[in-house]
Amino acid sequence: MKKWLVVVGLAAALALPALADTTVWTIDPNHANAQFFVKHLGISTVQGEFTKVTGTITIDNSDITKSTVDVTIPADTVYTRVAMRDNDLKSQHFLDVAQYPTITFKSTKITKTGDDTYDVTGDLTIRGVTKPVTLKVSDLSKPIQAMGGWRRGVSATTTINRQDFGVSADPGMVGDEIHILIDLEMTHK
Repeated sequence: MKKWLVVVGLAAALALPALADTTVWTIDPNHANAQFFVKHLGISTVQGEFTKVTGTITIDNSDITKSTVDVTIPADTVYTRVAMRDNDLKSQHFLDVAQYPTITFKSTKITKTGDDTYDVTGDLTIRGVTKPVTLKVSDLSKPIQAMGGWRRGVSATTTINRQDFGVSADPGMVGDEIHILIDLEMTHK
């Protein structure tokens, strides 16, 4: 019985992705979203999301701070459960998706802030304007084998000022502070 357990343990260890190497993870758009929260008239919070998030996260397994993040979000996937509001957000008044079809984030620096927590600083581009933003990353899971490959998940939060990105319509009606929550699953074959 002990020999069998050793064999099973060894087989499982050999099946793991090479943890000493860099591993490229692909964001699974079916298990990822970027949610946002913004004040309406200063009295309530409107919630929305971008329903498609794609990109890669290259993880240096020996030193996470040497990893990189490259994310693209199609701006026209904005969804708030109100079609008229979604259409307004896609218009020239807000995201202007016809002229600026994507929102992107590319990391420039990763800093370890605690056990499995990191600050990921990078360039966020919205509506053609690029500004540095820091994502507070938590819950970077260990790799698991599921659904025909390897998977891991991560969560991140940040707050931006929409005015910094040229999204300035409806002052007073729409708050300037946008709170962002990103949850995603990544795959590696």
